[in-house]
Amino acid sequence: MLNAFSVDVEDYFQVNAFERAIPRASWGSFEPRVERNTRRLLDLCAEYGVRGTFFTLGWVAERWPGLVREIRDAGHELATHGQDHRQVTAMTPGQFRADVRRSKRTIEDAAGVEVIGYRAPSYSIVRETMWAVDVLAEEGFRYDSSIFPIHHDRYGIPDFPRFPRPLRGGVLQEFPISTIRVGRTNLPFVGGGYLRHFPMSFIRWGMRWLNQRERRPAVVYVHPWEIDPGQPVQPVGVLTRLRHYRNLGLTEGRLARLFSEYSFTTCREILAL
Repeated sequence: MLNAFSVDVEDYFQVNAFERAIPRASWGSFEPRVERNTRRLLDLCAEYGVRGTFFTLGWVAERWPGLVREIRDAGHELATHGQDHRQVTAMTPGQFRADVRRSKRTIEDAAGVEVIGYRAPSYSIVRETMWAVDVLAEEGFRYDSSIFPIHHDRYGIPDFPRFPRPLRGGVLQEFPISTIRVGRTNLPFVGGGYLRHFPMSFIRWGMRWLNQRERRPAVVYVHPWEIDPGQPVQPVGVLTRLRHYRNLGLTEGRLARLFSEYSFTTCREILAL
């Protein structure tokens, strides 16, 4: 069973949970670490023969076009994570269109490849922003991987179908973030903070359940800053600090274990686009 591996290419100071502490206007004053951390992920993928989808910020692609080409040359898919990590819930439809159009064009110009996939910052395509799906289809995207079918304090559509499905008459495919169904509840298990915070035994059980019992691919996702325990610590609240910094030193080893036990490829290949 092939699973999808994905990377949301952003730097540690760009996460939405830090917005109050770190305004966008100050981003240029921070030490950039996204380039070196993304290269570490590329090396890890090469070691295990993994291909994946790198949802890259246009902001990053503008500053490090060579990194975008390195991702392409390593055989990975390039997709967009938006321009500057602005949540869809903070934009009008017109602003969102300009955002995805700019980021798509920037990545395509840097790498010379077509970008057909999108993932919203903080999974911010929710019920109130489903209009974004129409914009994506109109802008030439073939799939979206932004909907998280869970209850969460910041995102999620808990009753959204758990597996890939066509939207808007099949013009666009939705590739939801992976969950395990327990009773009437969908549980996240294999990406980002969940990959760091949950026991590895639970994560591996979830992978086996999806692949062997449900015969479905999992979507594993990670951020470059999640393999960087040496990143500068920011002045944020206790809950945000816990969510962001806990177990950063475990991420790389956990990815290596998953890579050694399961097969991974790009979102585009899983969806046969």
